[in-house]
Amino acid sequence: MNVKLRAGLVSAILFVAAGLMAQPAAPQSGTEGCKVGQAGAQKIWNCPGGLTIVEEKGARFTLDDRDNDGFVDLVRLWGKALLFDSGRDVEVVTPQAITAVRGTKWAVDVGGGKTSVFVVRGAVGVRRPHAGSEVVLGAGAGVDVDTGRGALQVKQWGEPRIRALMARFGQ
Repeated sequence: MNVKLRAGLVSAILFVAAGLMAQPAAPQSGTEGCKVGQAGAQKIWNCPGGLTIVEEKGARFTLDDRDNDGFVDLVRLWGKALLFDSGRDVEVVTPQAITAVRGTKWAVDVGGGKTSVFVVRGAVGVRRPHAGSEVVLGAGAGVDVDTGRGALQVKQWGEPRIRALMARFGQ
């Protein structure tokens, strides 16, 4: 095979491969309308639609607006914890769990191979990404979600655990 033909064939293969590897458009970032402030050591996100997020130092997350309406409706959290206060529908996705808000104040903590969810006020639905049914947490209730497939166990959290978690947000 001559060099010119070989170069043309390689270019064509690379062009096709690039098209096959193209990813769908990422959700629009939901951070454009959010204002970020500080309260002590905590970073606080105030987003349109009444969503407030208190970030634990070192938290790894993204905010997205999937339907492009100007409001954050999806949070992906990979590490540490976030405290949410919202009356809008917001979904929080972690490696182990998916939480869906029903107008509430709640915390989601990712670490040690599990996701812990605690509700301060309101109700939050929690489920694993690929297995099991949803549980609904009310005020004072929490759940620890690992990668297993067993039923999620909703528990009333004790004061020491609640205080330790809330202290991470300066509350």
